[in-house]
Amino acid sequence: MLLDPNRYDPAHFDPETRRLLRATIDWFEARGKQRLVRDYHEKVFYQDFLDFAAAEGLFATFLTPARDAGPNADKRWDTARIAALSEVLAFYGLNYWYPWQVTVLGLGPVWQSENAAARQRAAEALDAGGVGAFGLSEKEHGADIYASDMVLTPDGSGGYTATGGKYYIGNGNCATTVSVFGRVDGVEGPDQYVFFYADSTHPNYHVVKNVVPSQMYVAEFRLRDYPVRAEDILHTGEAAFSAALNTVNIGKFNLCFGGIGLTTHALYEAITHAHNRILYGNPVTDFPHVRRQFVDACARLTGMRLFSDRAVDYFRSANPEDRRYLLFNPITKMKVTTEAEAVLALIGDIVAAKGFEADNYLPLAKMDVNGLPKLEGTVAVNLALIGKFMPAYLFQPQAYPRVGTRTDPADDEFLFRQGPARGLGKVRFHDWREVYARHAHLPNVALFTEQANAFVELLSTAAPDAAQQGDMDFTLTLGELFTLIVYGQLILEQAEILGVDSHLVGAVFDVLVRDFSRHAVELHGKRSSTPAQQQWAVSALRKPVTDAAAFDAVWRQVLALSGAYEMKP
Repeated sequence: MLLDPNRYDPAHFDPETRRLLRATIDWFEARGKQRLVRDYHEKVFYQDFLDFAAAEGLFATFLTPARDAGPNADKRWDTARIAALSEVLAFYGLNYWYPWQVTVLGLGPVWQSENAAARQRAAEALDAGGVGAFGLSEKEHGADIYASDMVLTPDGSGGYTATGGKYYIGNGNCATTVSVFGRVDGVEGPDQYVFFYADSTHPNYHVVKNVVPSQMYVAEFRLRDYPVRAEDILHTGEAAFSAALNTVNIGKFNLCFGGIGLTTHALYEAITHAHNRILYGNPVTDFPHVRRQFVDACARLTGMRLFSDRAVDYFRSANPEDRRYLLFNPITKMKVTTEAEAVLALIGDIVAAKGFEADNYLPLAKMDVNGLPKLEGTVAVNLALIGKFMPAYLFQPQAYPRVGTRTDPADDEFLFRQGPARGLGKVRFHDWREVYARHAHLPNVALFTEQANAFVELLSTAAPDAAQQGDMDFTLTLGELFTLIVYGQLILEQAEILGVDSHLVGAVFDVLVRDFSRHAVELHGKRSSTPAQQQWAVSALRKPVTDAAAFDAVWRQVLALSGAYEMKP
């Protein structure tokens, strides 16, 4: 399940997709590790990568929906292959994943728009090798779209002039497609909101600076009397508000595959180093605590992979009557990315000083992984969103046709007609208990199922009172517990589809049982927890079932990665 550039050939994709993914890997491998890490430390802007992507038509092929593709049958918006490229780019570093990621975001409001001229303009810009930017956040307001200082003033000729600043805008220095959110001067209520198309090459578009010390260019830019014509308007009113949130649904999903790619490369480097380093006459990997850390890292990375791949299927199969993806999306943004942090923490403890050396990949990964959970608000923002789905998911299951594996070459056009960004409490889910029941023969799945059922009991018998429901510190811990149940469900679904080795599934749930117990202890210690909730927390604690043979089986899988891949010099 781990990306290996030496053997990478995703046969489930069409020939042009396979060619472009392979060409991307070959470009990085030919460029080499020394150049990769040197450019990182010297903060060299990644223009050579953008030139490669332009020459290959990489972004244009992967990010142009079929309705805007003209006669090119290889162009489509295909979440499965977008995820695959996200993983490949992050494997070589988030500095290469990032310009791709923010191009996805910048295109979101355009492809959701019925402005055919703007869509054609964006498609032509992609064909010319251009990139996109998502002009939403501001220095004083962050992503608070209720308080935008980007003001559009009517020009008396049916258009506007825009004046204001945007902050923390990836590709804001070079994007030819910049989707900018603002408000119309003198208009109150939702009618004031507007999304419009801007271009960083326009003389009234002023790049102030790069706000981060990095290869990435994360711009502060200002518009001064920027002319906004009628043909530049993408959305107005509530549609503009929804376009902002729906773009996040489309684009921030790629955070999870960024984390998977980053941690996979780090794991290869770490196991190869540790197994070949001799301390006190033995390989470092002979120490029991090191083996345990590697098995935990592998289990967490496996869980990340299984959940995220299964979530792709629900994204691609979504429709107005099936919006389950709206829960799985914030979990990819919050849970998978924090799992990436956990994996890098485990690896960092193992490799110790090696993880700081300038000529290795590991310090790049350790430094950048912390940004992933923070690139869409914070963990708290996503946990609050996840909590909105809790009652329906746990207590109101609904039957749905089974969703199969979706790697077919289809255009995921529903993502650009998601509709108003509301009604989350009305979304229904299939019964989570069914897949857990099918895996009850696995001891740690059975233990975790007990914990999941105990969580339902908590909400039924000792639910948060009104004060606790208003205490975000308390509800966030509830959200962590709930998230684990959903996370485990999709992990089991994907493991079932792939026929994943039962020892590896058991190792994943060994981690989940311990994580559930840790959050239960945290709930016990909350200032506002009641005696009944404290009693519940203690009763929900479980120790995973330990099986030496199963542990050794997973350890052998990890050890087999030693020397399996090393980036070319």
